[in-house]
Amino acid sequence: MLIKSRSTHDCLESEVTDHSLYLQRRRFMEVSARGLGLAAIAPSLLLSACSDAATDDGRDQASSQPAQAADELTPYKDVTSYNNFYEFGLGKSDPAKYAADFKVKPWSVKVEGAVEKAGTFDLEDLLKGVQQEERIYRLRCVEAWSMVIPWYGFALSDLINKLKPTSAAKYVQFETLYDPAQMPGQKGRALDWPYVEGLRLDEAMHPLAFMATGLYGKDLLGQNGAPFRLVVPWKYGFKSIKSIVVIRFTETEPATSWNLANPREYGFYANVNPKVNHPRWSQRKERRIGEFRKRPTLAFNGYGDQVAGLYQGMDLKRYF
Repeated sequence: MLIKSRSTHDCLESEVTDHSLYLQRRRFMEVSARGLGLAAIAPSLLLSACSDAATDDGRDQASSQPAQAADELTPYKDVTSYNNFYEFGLGKSDPAKYAADFKVKPWSVKVEGAVEKAGTFDLEDLLKGVQQEERIYRLRCVEAWSMVIPWYGFALSDLINKLKPTSAAKYVQFETLYDPAQMPGQKGRALDWPYVEGLRLDEAMHPLAFMATGLYGKDLLGQNGAPFRLVVPWKYGFKSIKSIVVIRFTETEPATSWNLANPREYGFYANVNPKVNHPRWSQRKERRIGEFRKRPTLAFNGYGDQVAGLYQGMDLKRYF
Protein backbone atom coordinates (compact mmCIF):
# COMPACT_ATOMS: atom_id res chain seq x y z
CA MET A 1 0.00 0.00 0.00
CA LEU A 2 1.24 3.47 -0.83
CA ILE A 3 2.63 5.12 2.33
CA LYS A 4 1.79 8.78 2.81
CA SER A 5 3.10 10.94 5.63
CA ARG A 6 0.28 12.35 7.72
CA SER A 7 -0.14 16.13 7.72
CA THR A 8 -2.43 18.33 9.79
CA HIS A 9 -5.17 18.28 7.13
CA ASP A 10 -5.17 14.49 6.65
CA CYS A 11 -8.11 12.63 8.19
CA LEU A 12 -8.18 9.33 10.01
CA GLU A 13 -9.92 6.31 8.49
CA SER A 14 -12.74 6.79 11.03
CA GLU A 15 -13.20 10.33 9.76
CA VAL A 16 -13.57 9.44 6.07
CA THR A 17 -16.87 10.63 4.63
CA ASP A 18 -19.43 7.91 4.01
CA HIS A 19 -19.69 7.18 0.28
CA SER A 20 -23.34 8.26 0.09
CA LEU A 21 -22.43 11.58 1.70
CA TYR A 22 -19.42 11.82 -0.63
CA LEU A 23 -21.83 11.70 -3.57
CA GLN A 24 -23.93 14.47 -2.05
CA ARG A 25 -20.82 16.58 -1.38
CA ARG A 26 -19.63 16.22 -4.97
CA ARG A 27 -23.08 17.20 -6.26
CA PHE A 28 -23.15 20.25 -3.98
CA MET A 29 -19.72 21.33 -5.21
CA GLU A 30 -20.74 20.94 -8.86
CA VAL A 31 -23.96 22.90 -8.41
CA SER A 32 -22.17 25.59 -6.40
CA ALA A 33 -19.49 25.93 -9.06
CA ARG A 34 -22.12 26.48 -11.76
CA GLY A 35 -24.13 28.86 -9.61
CA LEU A 36 -21.16 31.00 -8.61
CA GLY A 37 -19.64 30.98 -12.08
CA LEU A 38 -16.29 29.61 -10.92
CA ALA A 39 -14.68 29.76 -14.33
CA ALA A 40 -11.25 29.39 -12.78
CA ILE A 41 -11.81 25.71 -11.98
CA ALA A 42 -9.60 23.68 -14.30
CA PRO A 43 -11.78 21.91 -16.89
CA SER A 44 -9.75 18.73 -16.52
CA LEU A 45 -10.95 18.45 -12.92
CA LEU A 46 -14.63 18.51 -13.87
CA LEU A 47 -16.61 16.19 -16.07
CA SER A 48 -16.94 17.55 -19.57
CA ALA A 49 -20.45 17.89 -20.99
CA CYS A 50 -20.31 17.17 -24.72
CA SER A 51 -22.77 16.63 -27.52
CA ASP A 52 -23.54 13.10 -28.71
CA ALA A 53 -22.98 14.30 -32.26
CA ALA A 54 -19.77 13.12 -33.85
CA THR A 55 -18.19 13.09 -37.26
CA ASP A 56 -17.47 9.75 -38.92
CA ASP A 57 -13.90 9.87 -37.62
CA GLY A 58 -15.14 10.14 -34.05
CA ARG A 59 -14.48 13.83 -33.38
CA ASP A 60 -17.19 15.79 -31.58
CA GLN A 61 -18.92 18.54 -33.49
CA ALA A 62 -19.60 21.88 -31.87
CA SER A 63 -22.90 21.73 -30.00
CA SER A 64 -25.47 24.44 -29.32
CA GLN A 65 -26.97 22.33 -26.53
CA PRO A 66 -26.62 23.72 -22.97
CA ALA A 67 -24.14 22.01 -20.67
CA GLN A 68 -25.64 19.00 -18.93
CA ALA A 69 -25.41 18.28 -15.21
CA ALA A 70 -22.32 16.28 -14.29
CA ASP A 71 -22.71 12.52 -14.23
CA GLU A 72 -23.55 10.74 -10.99
CA LEU A 73 -20.60 8.93 -9.46
CA THR A 74 -20.62 5.14 -9.59
CA PRO A 75 -20.96 3.73 -6.06
CA TYR A 76 -17.72 2.61 -4.41
CA LYS A 77 -19.10 -0.91 -3.96
CA ASP A 78 -19.60 -1.29 -7.71
CA VAL A 79 -16.26 0.30 -8.58
CA THR A 80 -14.45 -2.21 -6.36
CA SER A 81 -16.49 -5.35 -7.15
CA TYR A 82 -17.18 -5.23 -10.91
CA ASN A 83 -13.82 -5.22 -12.67
CA ASN A 84 -11.85 -6.32 -15.71
CA PHE A 85 -8.44 -7.50 -14.51
CA TYR A 86 -7.70 -10.79 -16.23
CA GLU A 87 -4.58 -11.33 -14.14
CA PHE A 88 -6.99 -12.30 -11.36
CA GLY A 89 -9.54 -14.14 -13.51
CA LEU A 90 -11.92 -13.67 -16.41
CA GLY A 91 -15.10 -13.06 -14.40
CA LYS A 92 -16.10 -9.55 -13.33
CA SER A 93 -16.11 -10.63 -9.65
CA ASP A 94 -12.83 -12.59 -9.84
CA PRO A 95 -10.49 -9.61 -9.26
CA ALA A 96 -12.18 -8.64 -5.98
CA LYS A 97 -12.20 -12.29 -4.91
CA TYR A 98 -8.59 -13.13 -5.71
CA ALA A 99 -6.91 -9.77 -5.07
CA ALA A 100 -7.91 -9.55 -1.42
CA ASP A 101 -4.39 -10.41 -0.24
CA PHE A 102 -2.49 -8.83 -3.13
CA LYS A 103 0.77 -7.43 -1.75
CA VAL A 104 1.86 -4.02 -3.02
CA LYS A 105 4.71 -3.34 -0.61
CA PRO A 106 7.53 -3.25 -1.38
CA TRP A 107 6.88 -2.14 -4.96
CA SER A 108 9.54 -1.17 -7.48
CA VAL A 109 9.26 0.27 -10.98
CA LYS A 110 11.85 -0.17 -13.73
CA VAL A 111 12.32 2.79 -16.08
CA GLU A 112 14.14 2.02 -19.31
CA GLY A 113 14.63 2.91 -22.94
CA ALA A 114 15.07 6.41 -24.39
CA VAL A 115 15.10 8.25 -21.07
CA GLU A 116 17.71 10.03 -18.96
CA LYS A 117 16.50 8.78 -15.56
CA ALA A 118 16.65 5.06 -16.33
CA GLY A 119 16.89 2.61 -13.45
CA THR A 120 14.85 0.68 -10.92
CA PHE A 121 13.08 2.81 -8.33
CA ASP A 122 11.13 2.19 -5.17
CA LEU A 123 7.65 3.53 -5.87
CA GLU A 124 7.84 6.03 -3.02
CA ASP A 125 11.06 7.46 -4.40
CA LEU A 126 9.69 7.53 -7.94
CA LEU A 127 6.68 9.58 -6.86
CA LYS A 128 8.53 11.87 -4.48
CA GLY A 129 7.70 15.49 -5.27
CA VAL A 130 4.87 14.62 -7.68
CA GLN A 131 1.79 16.69 -6.87
CA GLN A 132 -1.30 14.56 -6.22
CA GLU A 133 -4.90 15.63 -6.69
CA GLU A 134 -8.43 14.33 -7.22
CA ARG A 135 -10.06 14.12 -10.64
CA ILE A 136 -13.42 12.73 -11.71
CA TYR A 137 -13.21 10.74 -14.94
CA ARG A 138 -15.47 8.41 -16.85
CA LEU A 139 -14.07 4.96 -17.61
CA ARG A 140 -15.64 3.29 -20.68
CA CYS A 141 -15.01 -0.39 -21.35
CA VAL A 142 -15.10 -1.99 -24.77
CA GLU A 143 -17.91 -4.31 -23.62
CA ALA A 144 -20.18 -1.23 -23.60
CA TRP A 145 -20.32 -0.56 -19.84
CA SER A 146 -19.00 2.49 -18.06
CA MET A 147 -18.37 4.05 -14.66
CA VAL A 148 -17.74 7.54 -13.27
CA ILE A 149 -14.99 7.47 -10.67
CA PRO A 150 -13.36 10.05 -8.38
CA TRP A 151 -9.70 9.16 -8.85
CA TYR A 152 -6.78 10.34 -6.75
CA GLY A 153 -3.33 10.58 -8.29
CA PHE A 154 -1.25 12.80 -10.54
CA ALA A 155 -0.83 13.91 -14.14
CA LEU A 156 1.20 11.39 -16.13
CA SER A 157 3.07 14.31 -17.68
CA ASP A 158 4.47 15.22 -14.25
CA LEU A 159 6.12 11.81 -13.95
CA ILE A 160 7.35 11.84 -17.54
CA ASN A 161 8.92 15.27 -17.08
CA LYS A 162 10.67 13.99 -13.97
CA LEU A 163 12.07 10.99 -15.88
CA LYS A 164 13.26 13.16 -18.82
CA PRO A 165 12.77 11.12 -21.99
CA THR A 166 15.32 11.82 -24.72
CA SER A 167 14.51 13.28 -28.13
CA ALA A 168 14.39 9.73 -29.52
CA ALA A 169 11.33 8.85 -27.39
CA LYS A 170 8.10 8.90 -29.40
CA TYR A 171 6.08 6.39 -27.38
CA VAL A 172 5.81 5.12 -23.83
CA GLN A 173 5.02 1.50 -22.97
CA PHE A 174 3.81 0.18 -19.61
CA GLU A 175 4.02 -3.34 -18.21
CA THR A 176 1.95 -5.00 -15.48
CA LEU A 177 3.40 -7.15 -12.71
CA TYR A 178 3.84 -10.81 -13.65
CA ASP A 179 3.34 -12.93 -10.53
CA PRO A 180 1.15 -16.02 -11.07
CA ALA A 181 1.43 -16.90 -7.38
CA GLN A 182 -0.49 -13.74 -6.53
CA MET A 183 -2.35 -13.36 -9.82
CA PRO A 184 -3.97 -16.74 -10.60
CA GLY A 185 -5.34 -15.56 -13.93
CA GLN A 186 -1.78 -15.48 -15.26
CA LYS A 187 -1.67 -19.25 -14.96
CA GLY A 188 -4.11 -19.36 -17.87
CA ARG A 189 -3.52 -18.43 -21.49
CA ALA A 190 -6.14 -15.74 -22.00
CA LEU A 191 -3.31 -13.37 -22.97
CA ASP A 192 0.43 -13.52 -23.48
CA TRP A 193 1.66 -12.33 -20.07
CA PRO A 194 2.82 -9.92 -18.81
CA TYR A 195 0.22 -7.39 -19.90
CA VAL A 196 1.63 -4.44 -21.85
CA GLU A 197 0.09 -1.21 -23.09
CA GLY A 198 1.33 1.97 -24.69
CA LEU A 199 0.65 5.53 -25.77
CA ARG A 200 2.16 7.99 -28.16
CA LEU A 201 4.25 10.38 -26.13
CA ASP A 202 2.03 13.35 -26.99
CA GLU A 203 -0.99 11.38 -25.74
CA ALA A 204 0.86 10.54 -22.53
CA MET A 205 1.77 14.20 -22.05
CA HIS A 206 -1.83 15.39 -22.50
CA PRO A 207 -3.22 17.03 -19.33
CA LEU A 208 -6.07 14.49 -19.10
CA ALA A 209 -3.74 11.45 -18.95
CA PHE A 210 -3.58 10.42 -15.31
CA MET A 211 -1.78 8.03 -12.97
CA ALA A 212 -4.15 6.93 -10.20
CA THR A 213 -3.01 5.89 -6.74
CA GLY A 214 -6.47 5.88 -5.18
CA LEU A 215 -10.19 6.36 -5.64
CA TYR A 216 -12.98 7.66 -3.44
CA GLY A 217 -10.34 9.06 -1.10
CA LYS A 218 -8.85 5.62 -0.40
CA ASP A 219 -5.74 3.86 -1.71
CA LEU A 220 -6.35 1.62 -4.71
CA LEU A 221 -7.34 -1.96 -3.97
CA GLY A 222 -5.72 -4.82 -5.85
CA GLN A 223 -8.71 -5.30 -8.14
CA ASN A 224 -8.48 -1.66 -9.21
CA GLY A 225 -4.79 -1.74 -10.08
CA ALA A 226 -2.89 -1.11 -6.84
CA PRO A 227 -0.55 0.46 -6.09
CA PHE A 228 -0.81 2.66 -9.17
CA ARG A 229 -2.37 2.44 -12.61
CA LEU A 230 -2.92 4.48 -15.73
CA VAL A 231 -6.22 6.26 -16.49
CA VAL A 232 -6.71 7.50 -20.06
CA PRO A 233 -10.32 8.72 -19.96
CA TRP A 234 -10.88 9.20 -23.70
CA LYS A 235 -9.84 5.62 -24.54
CA TYR A 236 -11.42 2.26 -23.84
CA GLY A 237 -10.58 0.87 -20.43
CA PHE A 238 -8.11 -1.78 -21.57
CA LYS A 239 -5.63 1.03 -22.34
CA SER A 240 -5.62 2.01 -18.65
CA ILE A 241 -3.08 -0.58 -17.55
CA LYS A 242 -2.94 -1.59 -13.87
CA SER A 243 -0.29 -2.52 -11.28
CA ILE A 244 2.57 -1.09 -13.32
CA VAL A 245 6.14 -2.34 -12.81
CA VAL A 246 7.86 -1.14 -16.02
CA ILE A 247 7.79 2.19 -17.87
CA ARG A 248 9.64 2.00 -21.18
CA PHE A 249 10.26 4.86 -23.63
CA THR A 250 10.58 3.80 -27.27
CA GLU A 251 11.18 5.29 -30.70
CA THR A 252 8.70 2.98 -32.45
CA GLU A 253 5.12 1.97 -31.67
CA PRO A 254 5.26 -0.58 -28.84
CA ALA A 255 3.40 -3.86 -28.64
CA THR A 256 0.12 -3.87 -26.70
CA SER A 257 -1.47 -7.00 -25.28
CA TRP A 258 -4.95 -6.92 -26.81
CA ASN A 259 -3.64 -5.83 -30.19
CA LEU A 260 -1.23 -8.79 -30.13
CA ALA A 261 -4.03 -11.15 -29.11
CA ASN A 262 -6.54 -9.99 -31.72
CA PRO A 263 -5.51 -7.09 -33.99
CA ARG A 264 -8.79 -7.25 -35.90
CA GLU A 265 -10.76 -6.35 -32.78
CA TYR A 266 -8.33 -4.21 -30.76
CA GLY A 267 -6.25 -1.42 -32.27
CA PHE A 268 -3.35 0.46 -30.78
CA TYR A 269 -5.27 3.72 -30.28
CA ALA A 270 -8.53 2.42 -28.77
CA ASN A 271 -10.16 5.86 -28.77
CA VAL A 272 -13.82 5.66 -27.75
CA ASN A 273 -15.65 6.00 -31.06
CA PRO A 274 -19.36 5.16 -31.42
CA LYS A 275 -18.91 5.04 -35.22
CA VAL A 276 -16.38 2.18 -35.05
CA ASN A 277 -18.03 -1.03 -33.89
CA HIS A 278 -16.31 -3.92 -32.25
CA PRO A 279 -16.60 -6.75 -34.82
CA ARG A 280 -18.95 -8.64 -32.50
CA TRP A 281 -21.10 -5.80 -31.11
CA SER A 282 -22.02 -2.16 -31.52
CA GLN A 283 -20.27 0.62 -29.66
CA ARG A 284 -23.03 3.19 -30.24
CA LYS A 285 -24.54 2.77 -26.77
CA GLU A 286 -23.28 1.96 -23.30
CA ARG A 287 -24.73 1.02 -19.94
CA ARG A 288 -23.58 2.96 -16.93
CA ILE A 289 -23.12 0.55 -14.03
CA GLY A 290 -26.13 0.92 -11.74
CA GLU A 291 -28.44 2.02 -14.54
CA PHE A 292 -30.87 -0.14 -16.52
CA ARG A 293 -31.32 1.96 -19.64
CA LYS A 294 -28.47 2.39 -22.09
CA ARG A 295 -27.23 5.81 -23.16
CA PRO A 296 -25.52 6.98 -26.37
CA THR A 297 -21.75 6.56 -26.37
CA LEU A 298 -19.92 9.89 -26.59
CA ALA A 299 -17.07 10.29 -29.04
CA PHE A 300 -13.76 10.24 -27.16
CA ASN A 301 -15.90 9.31 -24.14
CA GLY A 302 -17.06 12.93 -23.98
CA TYR A 303 -13.59 14.49 -23.92
CA GLY A 304 -13.44 15.38 -27.60
CA ASP A 305 -13.11 19.11 -27.03
CA GLN A 306 -9.85 18.47 -25.20
CA VAL A 307 -8.25 15.61 -27.15
CA ALA A 308 -9.51 15.60 -30.75
CA GLY A 309 -6.59 17.78 -31.81
CA LEU A 310 -4.21 14.91 -31.07
CA TYR A 311 -5.64 13.05 -34.06
CA GLN A 312 -6.07 15.86 -36.57
CA GLY A 313 -5.98 14.45 -40.09
CA MET A 314 -6.02 10.81 -38.99
CA ASP A 315 -8.60 8.31 -40.25
CA LEU A 316 -9.89 7.04 -36.93
CA LYS A 317 -11.71 4.15 -38.57
CA ARG A 318 -8.38 2.87 -39.81
CA TYR A 319 -6.38 3.84 -36.74
CA PHE A 320 -8.89 2.50 -34.25
